[in-house]
Amino acid sequence: MGRAYPGGVNAETPGTGDRLVRAGGILFLLGAVGTLVTVAPLFLGTDPFPAAAYWVCMLMGAGFALAAAGLLHSAREGRRQARSSLAGSPTGPESREP
Repeated sequence: MGRAYPGGVNAETPGTGDRLVRAGGILFLLGAVGTLVTVAPLFLGTDPFPAAAYWVCMLMGAGFALAAAGLLHSAREGRRQARSSLAGSPTGPESREP
């Protein structure tokens, strides 16, 4: 039987930061759709939505903040892993002579 994928499969599991970025993206999209829906009556000349509908627009900013926090978390984790791999390698900065 042939291979299902043309290349190798990424076996890396998503980290905490990756999940935050994904959740933030979803919240951002929901907020963007909510913003379009609440702004549409202004252009269509219909009655505006109740004030509670405008709270859905806040999801756009909250999603952006959540995605940014996930991005920072992933960057910090990558930096921590890079430092630990450098500390364990024989060619790390501590093995160099002045």
